[in-house]
Amino acid sequence: MNAHYLGLLACFLAVLLLLAPWAGRYIHDVMENGGSRWSAWGRPFERLVYKAAGVDPAVEMGWKRYAIAVLVFSLLGFVAAYVLQRAQAWLPLNPANMGAVSPDSALNTTISFVTNTNWQGYAGEGTMSYLTQMLALTVQNFVSAATGIAVVLALIRGFARHGVQTVGNFWVDMVRGTLYVLLPASFVLAIVLAGQGVIQTFSPSQQARLLEPVSYSAPKLDAGGQPVLDAQGQPQTESLTAATQTIAMGPVASQEAIKMLGTNGGGFFNANSSHPYENPTPLSNFLEMLAMFIIPASLCFTFGRMVGDRRQGIAVLASMVLLFIAFALLTGHYEFQPNPMLAQAGADDNPAVQLAGGNMEGKEARFGIGPTALFATITTAASCGAVNGMHDSFTAMGGLSPLLLMQLSEVVFGGVGAGLYSMLAFAILGVFIAGLMIGRTPEYLGKKIEAFEMKMTSIVILAAPLLVLAGTALAVSMAAGKAGVFNPGTHGYSEILYAFTSAANNNGSAFAGLSANTPYYNGMLGIAMWFGRFGVIIPILAMAGSLAGKRRIPAGPGTMPTTGALFVILLIGSVLLVGALTYVPALALGPVAEHLQP
Repeated sequence: MNAHYLGLLACFLAVLLLLAPWAGRYIHDVMENGGSRWSAWGRPFERLVYKAAGVDPAVEMGWKRYAIAVLVFSLLGFVAAYVLQRAQAWLPLNPANMGAVSPDSALNTTISFVTNTNWQGYAGEGTMSYLTQMLALTVQNFVSAATGIAVVLALIRGFARHGVQTVGNFWVDMVRGTLYVLLPASFVLAIVLAGQGVIQTFSPSQQARLLEPVSYSAPKLDAGGQPVLDAQGQPQTESLTAATQTIAMGPVASQEAIKMLGTNGGGFFNANSSHPYENPTPLSNFLEMLAMFIIPASLCFTFGRMVGDRRQGIAVLASMVLLFIAFALLTGHYEFQPNPMLAQAGADDNPAVQLAGGNMEGKEARFGIGPTALFATITTAASCGAVNGMHDSFTAMGGLSPLLLMQLSEVVFGGVGAGLYSMLAFAILGVFIAGLMIGRTPEYLGKKIEAFEMKMTSIVILAAPLLVLAGTALAVSMAAGKAGVFNPGTHGYSEILYAFTSAANNNGSAFAGLSANTPYYNGMLGIAMWFGRFGVIIPILAMAGSLAGKRRIPAGPGTMPTTGALFVILLIGSVLLVGALTYVPALALGPVAEHLQP
């Protein structure tokens, strides 16, 4: 780790914490205050949407009706995205004449984008038409992120209200979150990214002539596209020469902006944000990192305003920032160490050789180690999944850091809305543990935390670990699960563990050495993504309804303050304790064992 990395981390946090309070106030005003001057420009459009959809914005919902609206809306989006992928061969804006996406891949991709995961088992530029990228994927980037904002607002209203049975109107929250938060921010960021060199075009792919032809060997295929085998059953190869290169084009900047702001992460190109058409400069790289955190951080200030005590939001944000700094330092420390295999090879050849500079494998030269390590920490902390380097090429412990960040239920900022409502579940767990210590019924923000809230909290916290550990165990014990592993041993196991961790926690990044675009993984990871999202949202909304119906109780001598350093320590401890107890055995078999191998 060097001064440049520490300076980049400090600069990033300074800009983030400078912008977040203002953005949090803006979100509060446009989402909760119908007469806000910030949203006056969009009121005619908002009313038009309500009229067209037959929605009465003045009618609020109980938690069950709110949950049904979330599920129905998500299922409608699921159908639309799936049909577009399967029918893209017959639809316009398909200059490369791409055929229909296979059923299992389309199913996996649809679940992925509906759940804000954006796991991609395919190469975007070689699979999806421009129309599919825009209508099936980019639209879901907006509405899945707006769903997260809506759900966290419902939970906050549960804390802020008392003696009522409603938690808001999902359709109003969805429209306002999209119209006033995501669309304006995405428009501005897309313009800035285009100015940095991110492309935005409907032009077809371009053919560029190489300066020198390249010869290479490739498997020989029969008429059906299957490998031709020799007498020993081995694939035959043929020598080919390439004189041109196909350069994929497309409407990238518009998708790139919401991919980051909505903590979605799905790239237009297979190389994601390491592709120069998605992330061309150090400035675009910094802006994309900032975009991943800005809304999750701002929602902490929105939370403080809605519950009437800004210190509550600051305490939650402080917990997130401290955890993030620790993991950023951990990732940077190990990535600035030389690749241990190269170091060993150098020592074997010449004991006097001392390798320095860190682990550059899998990193873009235009970014280097520091920005790549920080980007990896941010994207896994933010439940985004966008990558500007190959996580699979990180050192064993450097790769453990983003893996463990996801395993902490994506609460270190986390996804848009999702990170905060998951962190508030840990806050409830923390005050419950504190209440047990002193023999007092726990309370948080003036609401007693009773059996129902603890049951819902338990589901929220344990849903993802159950999906991750069960999915990994099945994959490593079945031939179909092991078939996609190209790296045997501990690293191959880490790739499977990372895939299920990413899917169940709705992140979307990958240790890309695992070939996951198979019917087995498309199905299993699809299940993990679906229940990792809605298996958490439903109990969160149930908790919101229960809390909204409770009367506020005044703070007494035994009430634990939830705005000071003690609460921050308790909250961080609760997050780390659950993560350690749940995942340490699994991590010991993967990254830790790989790190300790000679």
